[in-house]
Amino acid sequence: MSENSFSRELRLLTPTHFENVFQKAIPSVSPQLTILARHNQLDHPRLGITVAKKRVKKAHDRNRIKRLVRESFRLNQHALPNTDIVVVGKSGLDTLTNQQLTQLLGKLWKKLSHRCAQSQSG
Repeated sequence: MSENSFSRELRLLTPTHFENVFQKAIPSVSPQLTILARHNQLDHPRLGITVAKKRVKKAHDRNRIKRLVRESFRLNQHALPNTDIVVVGKSGLDTLTNQQLTQLLGKLWKKLSHRCAQSQSG
């Protein structure tokens, strides 16, 4: 497996995985995105993405957003703690350019890493 791949083991696959994160989540929030995380027992982070049709109307926009989130996660996964992560899209997310979304995700990954480190030590 290459260093920066996004294989099946790095994904949240079942509704149970998602519900588990929602129950006791550590949030990292912006006006367009909410990232929720919960520590897992694995040696790597896992990602789930939800972008509702109600929030982002056009399928091509939802697909673009999910593609960018996956790419950002793939590039930043080694800096992230061992957590299950759910990225939730909010209204207005489709107005961001690819560059703005990538920058926003970079900030939120850092914020999330910091908060997860605090919650483990505290």
